[in-house]
Amino acid sequence: MESNEERTGAVASRPAPGARPASEPRPVVGLLLAAGGGRRLGGRPKALLPHDGRLLVEHAAEALRTAGCARVHIVLGAAAEEVRARAELPDCVLVDNPEWEEGMGSSLRAGLGSLAGTGAGAALVALVDQPGIGPRAMERVLAAYTGPASLASATYEGMRGHPVLLGADLWEDVAATAHGDRGARAYLRAHGDAIRRVECADVAEPYDIDSERDLRRLRTGPPTAPPAAGSAR
Repeated sequence: MESNEERTGAVASRPAPGARPASEPRPVVGLLLAAGGGRRLGGRPKALLPHDGRLLVEHAAEALRTAGCARVHIVLGAAAEEVRARAELPDCVLVDNPEWEEGMGSSLRAGLGSLAGTGAGAALVALVDQPGIGPRAMERVLAAYTGPASLASATYEGMRGHPVLLGADLWEDVAATAHGDRGARAYLRAHGDAIRRVECADVAEPYDIDSERDLRRLRTGPPTAPPAAGSAR
């Protein structure tokens, strides 16, 4: 069957990352990657880890909503049925990733795939195991949205991290490079000049929950720095 391009001779072009939109921006959807099985935590799925009386997945989903995302899609993998049964995730779309053991790349592909046909202009991608990143950082990165070619990332003292804003025009190319545990890293590296960097070190801490030490930090909070010499006590 001939495509429209073959019939008309037209060649489709994909907007360059970071290009300005020609029309009113479409809504941004939060995309929470929460499929990890917590292998380095003795097989405790990260989505189900407790934090301040709630589950990590509940905290992260609420942060995305509070930041201004129109809705939230959550990619589940390890213990997906338990997450569905235990977590209170109102108005969230739960996306199953049967290939979650392949790593973050498979979850990103599943999440972006779930957004097809939703009318979303971009996805604000966050990780479930970064409780130090809350609504304030997410809101800052969300504010970088200008349309479906938007590309932005939080930075922490100049180092790129999450959340990441991926315009809808970029999803196909991002998914094609998302393999293993790299997520969107390969795509972002290849398009570094197009990324709008949003500094968030003053409002968030981008630590992951990957070890028993991280779990202790999750329970007790980050260590408090000692007062500077001569400061009031």
